[in-house]
Amino acid sequence: MSKIIIAIDGFSSTGKSTVAKQLAKNLNYIYVDTGAMYRAVAYFALENNLIGDGFFKEDDLVNRLEDIRITFKFNETAGFAEVYLNGENIEAAIRTLKISKYVSPVATLSAVRRKLVEQQQLMGKDKGIVMDGRDIGTVVFPEAELKIFMTASAETRAKRRYKELTDCGHELSYEDVLENVTTRDHIDSTREDSPLVKAEDAIEIDNSDLTIEEQLDTIVGLAEALISK
Repeated sequence: MSKIIIAIDGFSSTGKSTVAKQLAKNLNYIYVDTGAMYRAVAYFALENNLIGDGFFKEDDLVNRLEDIRITFKFNETAGFAEVYLNGENIEAAIRTLKISKYVSPVATLSAVRRKLVEQQQLMGKDKGIVMDGRDIGTVVFPEAELKIFMTASAETRAKRRYKELTDCGHELSYEDVLENVTTRDHIDSTREDSPLVKAEDAIEIDNSDLTIEEQLDTIVGLAEALISK
């Protein structure tokens, strides 16, 4: 049975990671959340006062990229791989609205993208991987056998993200989350380096009214058809 690369791209808060994580588990594939890697760089920038309200020391961040080491370690209790930055578990720290605010500007930097894309390509060189992000099917693995592009209305995505954050104890308004979602959409879609676009051969799934199970059933069916060839 052959192994394939599955690329799942799409806008923020479309549930890419949730579906990709479960898909990888079902297929016994490796799962890589590339968005978490960009969040880790944004976290590093914030912690080192390289980005904040009204400022972004882009050159300083680029000059310190060699100080950033991102790894994933599987947490058997949680059932998924957690993100580590220079040996520190930052899984919870990077899942905040504050990090969401700065991750898109950080991801526009070509030097950051080059560094992370190189790591991502190494992770998938032996195939048998599910990777989600913004440019997996267009830049990281344009040769991926299965490409999915996930979308949903901004309002639907904001509601999902708002529930996710408030369930974790964060205090914030739905309006703030919606603004963050629409701002990230604009930045991700208009950046010069690797903008968020649907690959020509990607299968689009609008999951505004789909359950996770319905999405999984569709993608698992597509994947199994390719794997069994």
